[in-house]
Parts: sequence; structure tokens; C-alpha cells
Amino acid sequence: MSVDLATVKRVAHLARIAVPESELPKLQGELNAILGFVEQLDEVDVTGIEPMTSVTPMAMAQRADVVNDGEIADRIVANAPVSEDDYFMVPKVVE
Repeated sequence: MSVDLATVKRVAHLARIAVPESELPKLQGELNAILGFVEQLDEVDVTGIEPMTSVTPMAMAQRADVVNDGEIADRIVANAPVSEDDYFMVPKVVE
């Protein structure tokens, strides 16, 4: 797969980066090199290999699943224009 200059301009526009016209060919070469590397990876036979998220097996650190109110409800509603019993009061918008 090869990227043309029009595609490079479109990618730069979508990424919201300003790329001068003189830099477009260089960026085109870099994008083509990246896509070439991805195509090389596609050629590797990975049948029977389990996906992994880390090089070394490890368990995710987990915290206890405890339901609480965070114990800071009064600080959360402190800047609310109107509150009642630690709830935000808002004007009725649906009749």
C-alpha cells in the first residue's frame, strides 16, 4: 500500500497539524515506511499464539469493589448554585 501526497495532506488536516508543502514528500516517505512495516507484520504466522498485554505475565492490580459515597459529597456540591441533601438542584426542563 502506498500513500500519495493528497492522502498525506488529508491525514495532516485530520490530525490538525500544519505541514508545509516542502515537508509533504518527507512525511509521505515516513508514512509509506510505517505502512510497509505493518505489511511485514501481516506476513508473520501467529496461529496458535495467544494474545498478550505484557511481555511478562502479570495480574492486574485490583481494588476492593466497595460501594460508598466518596465521603466528600459536601465538598462536591459546595459550588452548586442550589443544592439540597447533597444533591444538585436544577430547574425543571420537561413538563
